[in-house]
Amino acid sequence: MNTPIPRPGVLKVSPYIGGESSIPGVTRIIKLASNEGALGPSPKAVEASGGTADSLCRYPDGSCAALRERIGALHGLDPQRLTCGAGSDELLAIIGRGYVGVGDEVLASQYGFLMYAILATALGAAPVLAPERNLTADVDALLARVTAKTRVVFLANPNNPTGTYLPFSEIRRLHAGLPGNVLLVLDAAYAEYMTAADYRAGVELVDDSENVVMTRTFSKIYALGGLRLGWCYGPPAVIDVINRVRGPFNVATPAQQVALAALDDQPFIDKVREHTARWREWTTRALRDLGLTVPDSVGNFVLARFPSAAEADAADAALRRQGIIVRKMAGYGLAESLRITIGTEEEMRSLVDGMAAFLGDRVPA
Repeated sequence: MNTPIPRPGVLKVSPYIGGESSIPGVTRIIKLASNEGALGPSPKAVEASGGTADSLCRYPDGSCAALRERIGALHGLDPQRLTCGAGSDELLAIIGRGYVGVGDEVLASQYGFLMYAILATALGAAPVLAPERNLTADVDALLARVTAKTRVVFLANPNNPTGTYLPFSEIRRLHAGLPGNVLLVLDAAYAEYMTAADYRAGVELVDDSENVVMTRTFSKIYALGGLRLGWCYGPPAVIDVINRVRGPFNVATPAQQVALAALDDQPFIDKVREHTARWREWTTRALRDLGLTVPDSVGNFVLARFPSAAEADAADAALRRQGIIVRKMAGYGLAESLRITIGTEEEMRSLVDGMAAFLGDRVPA
């Protein structure tokens, strides 16, 4: 063969496709497809974004020292055990590159984030999915699928797209059942939305272990998805591996500066959390009143379930005709479901009105 040959697994990857942002011929769009922050970024972050031009000719601080210090102060973490990336997606990929190779296995939950299986496949490893119970990760099912080839267990908690979570007692039980050479990655992208007393993002487990790392993001409640910024907290040895594998200047200066401002506006984050909880509950009740099955969610989205995939597709098409973009879930094996991000009050009322109009049209005369 006279052409370059990609590494095993790359051509088996089905590329991840993000939520759409436009509809041909439609000018007014309500985008509820990508779990972005309902109220946009903090005004302080917006203000800070305008003062980054002078730094664009200089390489960024590759260690993100000021940002790590600020994250550490906010969450009570040792900055030396933190590292940052271009979104938590990049950090997940770096962890994979650092610990997973051809012939290995990567374990995740059945309806976990699609990127876990994509990363495994791209690295020539086998993605192994453990069945869930009631759309919730099952610790016993996960442990039953651990083999001598398992290198990493990825667990989104809370989980996207189901909106469910495991209490910290179950996370501890999962970790206790894993061999010491298996890395447990707790993807806590939606942790800032959590208020349940039995939930922990994973800090305590990282502190007590050598094989647990927690990842976080600025893309959700901080609404800075366009800047691509995430961080992780882990044991010194794991952070050392990540820092060896990541690019030396992987987080741009504007992202660091805007994130610092966003972290300084915790009252705004509290406002977003309260708004999201209020309209998540309202949307859940409203969709249930329309006859849809909507599991309880703790994230900034809900999962609307229809009697069939065809019905879900028809609902999606009807909403798109009204300029409302939600997320079809066939790629997750949930073809009968649509994931709906919680937006503003006006957006959620428009969504429910659109769904009511669709379901009314579907009722036999």
